[in-house]
Amino acid sequence: MLKRLLTERGYEVFEAGDGSQGVDHLARLGAVDLVLVDWNMPVMDGLEFIRAVRNVPDYERTQLLMVTSESEPAHIARALMAGADEYAIKPLTMDALTEKLALLGLEDELLGDD
Repeated sequence: MLKRLLTERGYEVFEAGDGSQGVDHLARLGAVDLVLVDWNMPVMDGLEFIRAVRNVPDYERTQLLMVTSESEPAHIARALMAGADEYAIKPLTMDALTEKLALLGLEDELLGDD
């Protein structure tokens, strides 16, 4: 659903099946504007992915948005402390996604107001 929402707004979307594949995609793509991260992924979970990305200086400007069903305050705190820029709880509507992107300074890009 998020892929559809973002592609409808003009974003180019790349998908990975787990955090390890996500790290590999970033290595091939280079720095990107935004990564949506799920906490519950096989091989390398979202928290490990965020830590791995934050350890690479080339990705310091990449915004990391944790999008997950984990809603406990302790999970939110752990994700933010690991380096997530924002946290969203599933299901995520277009309005909620737009709000989160505005908080990240990406709303204009999403809305096509370059």
